[in-house]
Amino acid sequence: MPEHADLLVIGAGPYGVAAAAFAGERGIDTHVVGHPMSFWREQMPADMFLRSGVGWHLDASGTYTFEAFFQDRGLRPEDLDPLPISVFLDYTDWFRDKTALDVDERLVTDLTAADGGFTATMADGTTMRAEKVLAVPGIRHFVNLPPWYADVPADRRAHTSELVSFDDLAGARVAIVGGRQSAYEWAALLCDHGGERVDVIHRHPTPEFAKVSWAFVDGYVERTLAQRGWWRGLTPDEQHGIALEFWQVGRLTLEPWLVPRLRPEVVTSRAGCAVVGVSVDEPDLTLTLTDGSELAVDVVVFASGYAADLGRVPYLSGVLDQVAVRDGFPELTEGFETSLPGLFVTGFASTRDFGPFYGFTKGCPSAARIAVEEMLR
Repeated sequence: MPEHADLLVIGAGPYGVAAAAFAGERGIDTHVVGHPMSFWREQMPADMFLRSGVGWHLDASGTYTFEAFFQDRGLRPEDLDPLPISVFLDYTDWFRDKTALDVDERLVTDLTAADGGFTATMADGTTMRAEKVLAVPGIRHFVNLPPWYADVPADRRAHTSELVSFDDLAGARVAIVGGRQSAYEWAALLCDHGGERVDVIHRHPTPEFAKVSWAFVDGYVERTLAQRGWWRGLTPDEQHGIALEFWQVGRLTLEPWLVPRLRPEVVTSRAGCAVVGVSVDEPDLTLTLTDGSELAVDVVVFASGYAADLGRVPYLSGVLDQVAVRDGFPELTEGFETSLPGLFVTGFASTRDFGPFYGFTKGCPSAARIAVEEMLR
């Protein structure tokens, strides 16, 4: 294994792989570490579908796109709609092969900065020096949970990122807390695997199930590429308007292909409700809702999303005191660089300074291009 690289990319998910491939193409001596697409493989159900289509890809150069993969494999988008997660994972393997991107599967446990560079300590005790580091903290670090989460026994609770196998829940009574795509897709998966009863609990009205277009995001990403710092140059009202548009399409409207799988005799939408009490009297687990009703359940699933908190990323603890952080997000320059020179961050943790699109794979190619070009300035 090399002991030095000009650029160390920590994280081998979509954003890390996209940036590492583009950096290598631009002549930067690049080393990427991590388990390739581990969150997607280990913390997302193997039989789930994606909301995105073939237009979302990894290649900042626009050559090895998802569409190119389809053509290479003789696949037709209309035959894979909705898109199985397995097909996207096959694409990421193909992309790494086509770009000759080798991933070092060691994991970084600590990162320190000194003498104008960085030292990364791996889980096996080895170290590596790098002039620059691109960190792409996975969302597994940012799981968002309500205060009463701890009141539910550990063996009877799970965040959606922890529940990826459903066979053991055949015949179970499950409460899902949350009302967006993941909540209702997990409800559908529970129906697929024989769940007895599923109550989906959320404060807002039941979302609409309808086909939506994500094409509106394209223009925003193009503006981000064309104008450095475009998002941060918007007024708060302008940012709010775009975020609201994204929320309407991505959160308030869910995919229509879920509907046939949400069996009405199993799934109940408890809209306008929240959990206000948890009672445990083994083997009984009872949730009290704001409407006064009580639910006896076997398992509680938290589809409560993610909230950035850079302090929860273990390998960054050695440099965190040198990184300006606001509301859990690192403060980034127009080129994704943190306040610690040479340390860059992309992915979910960059969304405060670059917009909500950079928490989705849609932002991978442009984030790679912007960050790498900043490194070369």
